[in-house]
Amino acid sequence: MIHLEAHPLLAPRALRSVFPAALERHPSPPWLQGLLALDASVPLLWSEELRAAVRDMLRKSGYKPTGRGKPASEYLRKTATDGALGGINCAVDVCNVVSLHSGFPISVVDLARAREPFKIQVARGAESYVFNSSGQTIDLDELLCLFDAEGACANAVKDSQRTKTQGSTTETLSVVWGVVGHEIALDKACAWYSELLARAGARSEAVAFQP
Repeated sequence: MIHLEAHPLLAPRALRSVFPAALERHPSPPWLQGLLALDASVPLLWSEELRAAVRDMLRKSGYKPTGRGKPASEYLRKTATDGALGGINCAVDVCNVVSLHSGFPISVVDLARAREPFKIQVARGAESYVFNSSGQTIDLDELLCLFDAEGACANAVKDSQRTKTQGSTTETLSVVWGVVGHEIALDKACAWYSELLARAGARSEAVAFQP
């Protein structure tokens, strides 16, 4: 269960996934890595309308989703356009495939590295976290984030290094940062997400939200 702070434009979805082995022993199959290409045959349709709607959703609380702070889905598309989008691990690759082709930002959290309770709300004040192994940080003020018991751990821009997947990961929580008015596309993206996870050997189930 994830507590959800009321937001006029956010329509999130969440999945809990369990992999048959640690990710270091369960690599991405070639068919999955092939879907990281922009010209891959997929059942989703990226749109400029959704790109703008995602930015509007993040901008609603005061955050500026531009430059290095743009949504992760836009970063993926730019990287794929440059031919530099490669595989990371099975959990992240499924996430990136769906995000790349749907346009919805998606966060993936290692459930062994995060602690309940979970909640989604706007971060306030001088909060930040490290988002990569180099120690770079992101300022979270006015940005919608997923929080666990220790603080913010993911958002539609950059996920926290603290709870990112690693070789030993077996169980994940994914948050699809959906937008009001785009529920049909969101449902299609989430259905395909579940299908890809199953094809990759993982079990998944929807996670409920509560006010």
